[in-house]
Amino acid sequence: MANGKRIVLSGGALAKNVFWQVSGLVDLGTTVQFEGIVLSQTSIALRNKATVNGRLLAGTAITIDGSTVREPAP
Repeated sequence: MANGKRIVLSGGALAKNVFWQVSGLVDLGTTVQFEGIVLSQTSIALRNKATVNGRLLAGTAITIDGSTVREPAP
């Protein structure tokens, strides 16, 4: 996901109910605002000042560089 981009949920969608399934690398750029649960077969990288409202699950590694990950509201 390119630097500075945002995922905005609408229509009553909740981050805890949105799943993103990826077979390769997930790379969230700097200052990205992301919503949902990421399932990656390989790895996930969060760049500087990225924010995730959700969960990150990867088969190999998760790299967090000065970013924030919040558990979605129940």
